[in-house]
Amino acid sequence: MNRTQATGVGFIAVILWALLALLTVGSAPTPPLLLNTICFAIGGTCGLIWTHLSGGLRLLLRVRWYVYVFGTLGLFGYHALYFSALRLAPAAEAGLIAYLWPLLIVLLSGLLPGERLRGGHVIGAVIGFAGAALIVTGGGGGFQAQYALGYGLALVCALTWSSYSVLSRLLGDAPTQSVTVFCLGAALLSLPLHLIFEQTVLPQTVTGWGATILLGLGPVGLAFFVWDIGVKRGDIQLLGAASYAAPLLSTCVLVLAGVAPLSTTLGLAALLITGGAVVAARASFAAGFNSTGG
Repeated sequence: MNRTQATGVGFIAVILWALLALLTVGSAPTPPLLLNTICFAIGGTCGLIWTHLSGGLRLLLRVRWYVYVFGTLGLFGYHALYFSALRLAPAAEAGLIAYLWPLLIVLLSGLLPGERLRGGHVIGAVIGFAGAALIVTGGGGGFQAQYALGYGLALVCALTWSSYSVLSRLLGDAPTQSVTVFCLGAALLSLPLHLIFEQTVLPQTVTGWGATILLGLGPVGLAFFVWDIGVKRGDIQLLGAASYAAPLLSTCVLVLAGVAPLSTTLGLAALLITGGAVVAARASFAAGFNSTGG
């Protein structure tokens, strides 16, 4: 698989994550750590089946222990924070703050060996951040104090996932099959914490169970495997730039589902987020073109 193909595979994760907020809302009132347990158990089990069928079980024995610790904590931390944020604040606003991670990926990736942060990446990041900020603030209306904790957790969530994605590049020798262990590890870590800190509340309806199962299969399952391939073998800065589409897509899904209201702010923010992605993506394409002597 070449760099371009790996980048395309990584884009699949962005599409799946566009459904994350909607499915999280649909899984209520299941508490965050229990939701973590169920979803990662589903995603990890599916990954284990794929790893077995692909003959990759032996590869898992070659992975260093600290890689498993890093991956487990990354997946566990991001989703525990994300699910908590969406339980404590409106889904659209909290989701958009959490989706500042693409901006942070573009900026942090410039610190990686062999990568360089270019002016176009910075300009694109600023434009994209302005679009996300416009949606989050409701066009300048500001935050509501009762949602401050949810918004704060969403911001930490963004920092967690961007750091995880960038540092994953440094662990590029770990096979994608290792994500299976990350998922199962996150489920095993979430369960005792749930039993200590939360009251057990399972999904109450068929729709709630459906949303929870789909979370485990897609945004909290397949997405990690394709994202792992993208950030390790593809263009991480281009993936970070293209990921600006995730908050827009997620918001549109919430609007179409009737979870979030449609507003004029969304249109302007869409232009800013898309424009930021285009500017940053052009910087990556230009860098690749110049490096080939074109």
